[in-house]
Amino acid sequence: MTTPEQRPQDRADGPARPPGGIESPGDAGSTQERLRALLGGAELAPLRQRLRRLYAQAEPGSAPGSGPGLVRLAGLAAHEAERLQSLSGRAPRRSASMQIDLAAIDERLRAAGLAAGLRQALEALDGPIATRHEREAAAAAWAALAQAAPHAALRSLLAEPRALGLLKRLAGGDISLAAALCEHTAIVLLALPAGGAPRARLAAQCLGDAHALDDGRPVATLVLAALRRQAAADDDADIESTRSLWARQGVGVNELARPALTLNLPWPGAAASTGEPQYWSLRRLLRRPPAWAVAGREVFVCENPNLLALAADACGARCAPLVCTDGMPAAAQRSLLQQLRAAGAHLRYHGDFDWPGIAIGNQLMRQLGAAAWRFGSDDYRAALADPARERATLQGEPVAAAWDAALAPAMAAAGCALPEEAVFETLRADLER
Repeated sequence: MTTPEQRPQDRADGPARPPGGIESPGDAGSTQERLRALLGGAELAPLRQRLRRLYAQAEPGSAPGSGPGLVRLAGLAAHEAERLQSLSGRAPRRSASMQIDLAAIDERLRAAGLAAGLRQALEALDGPIATRHEREAAAAAWAALAQAAPHAALRSLLAEPRALGLLKRLAGGDISLAAALCEHTAIVLLALPAGGAPRARLAAQCLGDAHALDDGRPVATLVLAALRRQAAADDDADIESTRSLWARQGVGVNELARPALTLNLPWPGAAASTGEPQYWSLRRLLRRPPAWAVAGREVFVCENPNLLALAADACGARCAPLVCTDGMPAAAQRSLLQQLRAAGAHLRYHGDFDWPGIAIGNQLMRQLGAAAWRFGSDDYRAALADPARERATLQGEPVAAAWDAALAPAMAAAGCALPEEAVFETLRADLER
């Protein structure tokens, strides 16, 4: 806390002295090095912050403090008082409070060739100092930019302080660059959904640079933030994968990675069910999505590829439509399940009786309206009662099952995990029905 005093007689507490701190222009070392040695470093950071606040709180066109730049600082540490005495050209003395003459310090810094004044020295060490009026004007300009963003999704995003802070960081505080980023982001958002276009092609078409939407690029960051906010509004808040966010907009990223594994999914023009597993790449699902013939039908969903292989071996062409999430579903699996739901399928999910299996179930049931498929507490207890069932020690933090409040407590009490392959014979009855 600073207390300005209007007492010119207190300008000096002792005779002026040249030694210590401010060297003449001819001294060795660069200006910045000499300035850091004089006033830089972590030890003097609190003092620099106090001095910066003096300038930040000053009225436009006025010097800090009272009178002709006189300021009293109290509560000084010994090393802070010593450095201020050195800057002021005073003889050292023990004091936790002293009045300093900012104009005199400015003159000494200029004479030493270190800076045009104390404010300029502080800015050279820690960045620009904005006055209260400058901060208010800047805040108004940023708010106006956010309100004028050229796309509704972007305006909605930038209404949040954190998102506006993100834009400032991406633009390095340059409001002109921020306006350009908003314009480019709006161009991309207006081009969505993209109907299966690869991300690089979308970037080239919209922005003239095939890499402009690569991970980490400013426009890509803003587009994804807007898409993620929309996903949260749609109750898909846990969609965090970049590939999944782009895929929801028909944009392919790593289109051939982690294809979706299925068995006997019906669609017009397809050959009769062969009972053989089939892979669907994200590329194919986005570019040429089949007209799935699943309206009003049950489509079973499992977690593990091994279970789908067991179904293919045991049931073959008689097996009901079956989709594998292959663990937590990635972009291809999400896209396929969304297409099936849109086509009118009733999704039913079974996974491992462990915490990740429940987490996958929670996601599918919340986002896609899936129902549990023999995946409740009674099913768990019945499977556990058979000593021949394969089991493992249950590990990790418990996850409550949204569809059955008794499931997680039953699993935690037993301490056993059951892979879904261990209950295949029970599931088989539904698949062959």
